[in-house]
Amino acid sequence: QVQLVESGGGLVQPGGSLTLSCATSISIFSINRMGWYRQAPGKERELVASITRSTTNYADSVKGRFTISKDNAKNTVYLQMNSLKPEDTAVYYCNTNPPFGAWGKGTLVTVSS
Repeated sequence: QVQLVESGGGLVQPGGSLTLSCATSISIFSINRMGWYRQAPGKERELVASITRSTTNYADSVKGRFTISKDNAKNTVYLQMNSLKPEDTAVYYCNTNPPFGAWGKGTLVTVSS
């Protein structure tokens, strides 16, 4: 069973930055595409960023502010988030894209002054 453990969330002021990490129990080198998702209160989970071996893609709402990367040797996927806005407040998850199997517990990001 694949395990996904997200970390790095917290409370940050608008305009601040956070870096999220997702440690996986699988070899992400063999995965075609990994993604970061988020679910805000009262909303459906959405894909915010994805990464393949050679490309990255972002939702329009985070383009230019978030950067997804991965370390195949550590089987870890990262999400660098800059210029955070209150509307970025959500629980952030990682998974394959499209998602497969059980989700991790996620990590809560709260953007508030």
